[in-house]
Amino acid sequence: MSTIRLPSLVDVHVHLREPGGEHKETFASGTAAALAGGVTAVLAMPNTTPPIADLATYELAAARARAGARCDWALFLGGTDANAGALDPALQRRAAGLKLYVNETFGQLRIESLPPLLRHFEFWEGLGPIVCHAEELFVPAVIALAEQYNRRLHIAHVSRAAEITVIRAAKARGTAVTCEVTPHHLWLTVEDLPRLGPLGEMRPRLATPADRDALWEGIADGTVDCIATDHAPHTLDEKASPAPPPGVPGLETMLPLLLTAVHEGRLDLERLVELTSSAPRRIFALPAQPETWVEVDPDAAWILPERGWQTSPNWSPFAGMAMRGRVVRTILRGVEVYDGERVLAAPGSGRDLRSDAC
Repeated sequence: MSTIRLPSLVDVHVHLREPGGEHKETFASGTAAALAGGVTAVLAMPNTTPPIADLATYELAAARARAGARCDWALFLGGTDANAGALDPALQRRAAGLKLYVNETFGQLRIESLPPLLRHFEFWEGLGPIVCHAEELFVPAVIALAEQYNRRLHIAHVSRAAEITVIRAAKARGTAVTCEVTPHHLWLTVEDLPRLGPLGEMRPRLATPADRDALWEGIADGTVDCIATDHAPHTLDEKASPAPPPGVPGLETMLPLLLTAVHEGRLDLERLVELTSSAPRRIFALPAQPETWVEVDPDAAWILPERGWQTSPNWSPFAGMAMRGRVVRTILRGVEVYDGERVLAAPGSGRDLRSDAC
């Protein structure tokens, strides 16, 4: 086995379900999955129960993260109709960024009218950008707001060719907009839905092969800035219910999928590092993690299993797919935290990327 060392991954879009959804995932289990996937920093989304939308809920979630997280972390604040223009600047600077939901989503957060959306763009002062769950017609709408208020904007989980076209044009005229795509939108399409059944239920929904190809083109030409998992775990019982909640786990499969793309010639290692490490740190103003890396065997041939994952729900929409490349070791601040089989980091050993010295 020959291994290579890469900078560890930063996942700017994960759902770790605390508080309120601990039966799906916890900071301890979700960050164990992160380390097994070569990810040493995660940015956690605010659509928890209760949502992270003020100082009290932020402190509640941060206390859970300090007690449970095995890798480094930061928390998003969620924008609501009620807190528009009312978020304390000091709290804004502690957050990973401001997450605005303007399309259908899972949870209690969604901006329902234009005036609060305008106020969020007007009054955001955080270190991270405004991150929007915006699909189709909402993509040019939020880009126009970013231009009007001179705010940095990041579009989450872009999934359609038309959205890539709009973002490419905005970048060409100098708009401070960045975007991410997910592995499930890069590898899965509507053609996979008969096989996946309710496991394929997600937001944004799976798109066409042509949309998928446009995402790869966006990676090739630089329109796409980073790859993030949108790790959104639910139990198998929940997914098998009459109304399956949207979302799939992804922290442990992102790097093997990308290494497979390198093996197939769709990506090179330099671009992989930019998409998963350099660009996420730059976009979200994250500190360096000294003496931190991931070791991979780029030639390892294996099949993604049905079970045996670190993530609490213990399933993957990619199960059964043939991979070429595997994580064999993760190092965080000079300490081995994953040895290829076991997660060795203790709960609570991760650090707050906004408040702690890394």
